[in-house]
Amino acid sequence: MHALQRCIAPLCRATYDVSDVLTSCPDCGSLLDIDYDWDRLPVPSSMREFEARWSNRRNPLDLSGVWRFRDLLPFARDEDIVTIGEGQTILQQSIAVGGYVGMNPGALYLQYEGLNPSGSFKDNGMTAASTHARMVGAKMAACASTGNTSASLAIYASTTQVFKVVVFVGSGKIAYGKLSQALDYNARTLQVLGDFDDALQRVREVSGERGIYLCNSVNPFRLEGQKTIMYRVLEGLNWQVPDWIVVPGGNLGNSSAFGKAFAELKSLGLIDRIPRLAVINAAGANTLYQLYEERDVRWDGGMSDDDTINTFFAEMDASQHKASTLASAIEINRPVNLKKCLRALETCDGVVRQVTDQEILDAKAQVGAGGFGCEPASAASVAGARLLRREGIIAPSDRVVCILTGHQLKDPDATVAYHAGDRALFDAKLGTRGVEHATFANSPVVVDNNLQKIIEVLERR
Repeated sequence: MHALQRCIAPLCRATYDVSDVLTSCPDCGSLLDIDYDWDRLPVPSSMREFEARWSNRRNPLDLSGVWRFRDLLPFARDEDIVTIGEGQTILQQSIAVGGYVGMNPGALYLQYEGLNPSGSFKDNGMTAASTHARMVGAKMAACASTGNTSASLAIYASTTQVFKVVVFVGSGKIAYGKLSQALDYNARTLQVLGDFDDALQRVREVSGERGIYLCNSVNPFRLEGQKTIMYRVLEGLNWQVPDWIVVPGGNLGNSSAFGKAFAELKSLGLIDRIPRLAVINAAGANTLYQLYEERDVRWDGGMSDDDTINTFFAEMDASQHKASTLASAIEINRPVNLKKCLRALETCDGVVRQVTDQEILDAKAQVGAGGFGCEPASAASVAGARLLRREGIIAPSDRVVCILTGHQLKDPDATVAYHAGDRALFDAKLGTRGVEHATFANSPVVVDNNLQKIIEVLERR
């Protein structure tokens, strides 16, 4: 195999075998990449070569929207790969949502990752992490989760029976649609009395102490799988590069993976330019926004200002600040992939924005009205694109791809509360998080059980 794990710190760059189970560099503590000796690997001459694999879809690896591109993440032998048919997602042009954002007709696209087996983008990375877990003979895997990671890890464990699973969730910090998946897929679930950041700290400690395979996005193999979301976007655009990729920012695994994907494709000569990247925080969980846009922290070739980062986190700890947003999937204070995301923003000439819960839920309603249901965090991408359009950063003619990270039924309570028109329910579910009104509410109409009354209601519409 011509693959290895490499420290991302420019003053270290230590390397380790892919058979090592690591989530950080043993030498300096920095994050790790999966790197390849491309000079000794077969590289396609064109991305169009991957289209031929559609004709071989009886092969599970070619059915998978991740492993169909295995030449671009060649760390595993075919016989080691764990797949459950992930990556059967679509890139959908949306004139309706584009109009809401302020784009010209046909300029905005939605990449809908809610079609994955567990209902979110996490399956792209979890198939890669599960594959590595099999390679190293792991018997138990674990993760901390706001919901989607636990659902994804649990479905891979239950479907493949490769390993057992324990998931750590924060107390009261998980939507029931997601928690139900972990429970139904037979994962052992520990509800930690704390938030996601607390749960992640504990699961990292426990995994290190007990030799459990950790499947959070600090695992570099996870991000290898998540690169393929961008390959499918390019495929959906007939291998043309868009002007913008807009993605919600939580633990920053997707943005980090996207930057790595485009850097590799450009280096290999498979694309001629790199799109711009916009990472969108929820205003109630805006660590990246504060560091990048307000404190001017940059990757700077790997020499980022650690003093500013550490001061920010110290201030957060001193004030006991906790993330708070209805977009629970991105309700994270301490994104573990911060440094990799800074690198991706440099690679992709990126920007960071924050949007309110009001803007997120309004955008979510417009995504639904345009034909796709998505979880609240997904709609941050659309709300962010709308903000960037109003600022003039995105032009109306730019080709923009918004990533919808998860299915609508991940958090149905938020949807029902927004649309119900029941003020008490609305206040109970949403009012404490800065949402003033349901701008695009589609409330159910109560009508008598009478034909004439029903007709009268229909005619009023």
